[in-house]
Amino acid sequence: MYQIRWHGRGGQGAVTAARIFGLAASVYGDSFAQSFPSFGAERRGAPVLSFTKVDSVPILDRRQIYEPNMVVILDKSLIKLTNVTEGLKPGGKIVVNASEMPAEFKTKAITDNFELILVNATRIALEILHKPIVNTAMVGAACRASGLVTLESLAKAITELFPGSQEEINQLTARRAYEEAQIYRQGGDLH
Repeated sequence: MYQIRWHGRGGQGAVTAARIFGLAASVYGDSFAQSFPSFGAERRGAPVLSFTKVDSVPILDRRQIYEPNMVVILDKSLIKLTNVTEGLKPGGKIVVNASEMPAEFKTKAITDNFELILVNATRIALEILHKPIVNTAMVGAACRASGLVTLESLAKAITELFPGSQEEINQLTARRAYEEAQIYRQGGDLH
């Protein structure tokens, strides 16, 4: 089972991002998936966690994810507030909304144990959506990082959740982030 933990703030779309990924993997892909949120203080700006599980067989386990294969960080300020890499499996992936590598991830220990994927989702969202809502951009980067969901499946999931005038711009946002995501592997090398 492939497990993703999404870290965001209320209003950024972390819950919707988990849902889009799960929908793309299951309904429009060839996998089974679950997505669900975990809320603390339910207010705009408060830290929010959501989760996505993807597998080739039905998923019966509904527990929170403690040992993810990938963490997706919609707001890099959360890196300082919480241990976003807690439980991340060795060789796991960290997808971060950032224009450059966060200082916390410049250590050799991080780049030797995990794969970093950086995408400036805020810039992409502002350019296309004219709002700092980064969920579809981060889903695009997560799809590229995981290899579990095709752009075609992602576009269909976005169509279902954002019908009408929001469909095309959210698809474009996800596609741009997918294409612009920068992948850093062991030793901090860009690939």
